Amino acid sequence: MAPPPSPRVNKVLPGVLLSLLAILLFDLMGLVIKHLSTTYGAAELSAWRNLFGLIPASIALWSTRSWHAGGRKLRLRQWQIPVIRGLAVTVAQFCFYLALGRLAFATAATISYSNALFILVYSVPLLGERVGLFRWSAALVGFAGVVMVMGPGRDSFTWEALLPLIAAALYAFAGVSSRMMDEDVPSPLINLWSSSVSAIGAFTLAMTLGGFTAPASLADMGWILLMGLCGGSAVLSMVVAYRMTEPGNLAPFAYLGIPTAFVLGWLFFGESPFSDLFPGAILIIAGGLMILWRERRIKRQT
Repeated sequence: MAPPPSPRVNKVLPGVLLSLLAILLFDLMGLVIKHLSTTYGAAELSAWRNLFGLIPASIALWSTRSWHAGGRKLRLRQWQIPVIRGLAVTVAQFCFYLALGRLAFATAATISYSNALFILVYSVPLLGERVGLFRWSAALVGFAGVVMVMGPGRDSFTWEALLPLIAAALYAFAGVSSRMMDEDVPSPLINLWSSSVSAIGAFTLAMTLGGFTAPASLADMGWILLMGLCGGSAVLSMVVAYRMTEPGNLAPFAYLGIPTAFVLGWLFFGESPFSDLFPGAILIIAGGLMILWRERRIKRQT
């Protein structure tokens, strides 16, 4: 008698490709945020990003066949998860947008990619995954790289370098928690719920911190719209990716955003924080590659 099918299909390659697309979209969003941060505050940029980010989330949900087949329900049995997830994203966005305005783009982005390390940490209590000594050691190598990039003890070190680290921890939680949802719940519906909560949280935060600045031009409105569309599409891509395969399969590929962020920061802002990024960035990438190598070896043995 054949064993019953697995309740969750593991699609590694599509998940990896979607996560890479999300990384590119996040970098593009970050460039726009840094461009706008000289005029607009982090809280109001976060609010606009979430508002316009609802557009791709809504389109994706309306395009989902399973949602239509299930009666187009908007209620969720596990509604608490996307609510908590949305609040976590609100705080993560605020911290990261502040960092983008105050740190070099590549530095803020590199530290934020430590979310792959937090993914391993969360996977144990939240998903029940088993992480061995080798992967924990690899995570420590990567974290050592994060500390070197942050540069405590360097003359250039500021406590603002902690902002992207806090954002990374919260973004990682948002990514892993999406895999805790029921399998039959469409990913776009989860994303729409979380994005709506994030929008409410961000607007509340913006009003608490002084309100909104009127857009200076139509060009700024275009940049704000682009920021929201890139961010909303990136989050949706990441949600779907984490529901396709185990977080450990995606974590190493997050490090590919480090050289991309360096190149984009150099091209658009003339930044070249080479001494701040290296050799710490190499350790971050090395930690990810060690994890990837170990997981591939385990799969061959099984």
